[in-house]
Amino acid sequence: MQEKIAVTGASGFIASHCILDLLQHGYSVRGTLRNLGRSEQVRDILAKYNKDAAEIEFAEANLTSADGWAEAIDGCDGVFHVASPISATLPKDPNELIEPALQGTINVLTAAKRVGIKRVVLTSSISAVIGSEKAIDRTYTSNDWSDPQDSNLTAYSASKTIAEKKAWELAADEDLELAVINPTMVLGPALEADYGTSLELLYKLLAGAVPLVPKVGFEVVDVRDVSSLHRLAFEHPEAAGQRFLCAAGFRWFIKVADQLRREFPDYRRKIPTRQMPNALVKVFSVFIKELASISNELESTKRLDCNPALNIGWQPRTPEEAIQAGAKSLIELGLV
Repeated sequence: MQEKIAVTGASGFIASHCILDLLQHGYSVRGTLRNLGRSEQVRDILAKYNKDAAEIEFAEANLTSADGWAEAIDGCDGVFHVASPISATLPKDPNELIEPALQGTINVLTAAKRVGIKRVVLTSSISAVIGSEKAIDRTYTSNDWSDPQDSNLTAYSASKTIAEKKAWELAADEDLELAVINPTMVLGPALEADYGTSLELLYKLLAGAVPLVPKVGFEVVDVRDVSSLHRLAFEHPEAAGQRFLCAAGFRWFIKVADQLRREFPDYRRKIPTRQMPNALVKVFSVFIKELASISNELESTKRLDCNPALNIGWQPRTPEEAIQAGAKSLIELGLV
């Protein structure tokens, strides 16, 4: 019998790709939305990539309200809890992100237990693993946690850490099977113009909004591989109780810019060729919150242990493929 998976926040960047991956592998899908008025638009977007999207069910549910969640996921075999509050800018009050992330996790897992869902796969973040400390020549594992009380941690990072810890607590109390995905910087193809914040780095490079790049780097993963890991974590019995760090490789910011100049020559004049001196980053970080959040990352490399994901059959694309696909989609969608 065909299994059905509920995917929360169905219109989101990662969630949309989760839905496409599930459809491709023979699952039926019920997506949740804050407003059912957008259901036809979401269905039409997904149908461009998989004709089976016409069969997707939708249910209305809001992270901040317990109402409707049990009904939204009842009859499903599993839940991918992907929905999470995001903000294009750093909020003045961290609780603007923390509270809905925490409450949403409580609402979804409580409803899952109530209706007898056998497994929940939660989308967390590498931000719940790595804090603001500068760590060189260190490998992070699933045993590592960021400290939500760290004053240098962004509100988004704190929200992910607090929500994930609550999920593990609830799973233990309610005897729920839980697997958690901790992606790094998620790139890859956008499906629509409203791609959230995930591809903002590529957008700014292609649009000429970054005259100099700081001397930082990051682990990259393709959104299509994030989605496949969600499915693998649902399918493999041994995935229950595990955190899966999700990365394909580390790349320096300037190397990302170099790749874009090579592969998209029409945009090369807009893409920076020089790096910002560290001293300048520290000066501007006093006034620019986004720079303050990376000041401890300058010239810092952080390796990740992704073996748990590889052990359940995960085979990620290269960072270069994710970068190229993300940039190409922004161009094809007419966003740059």
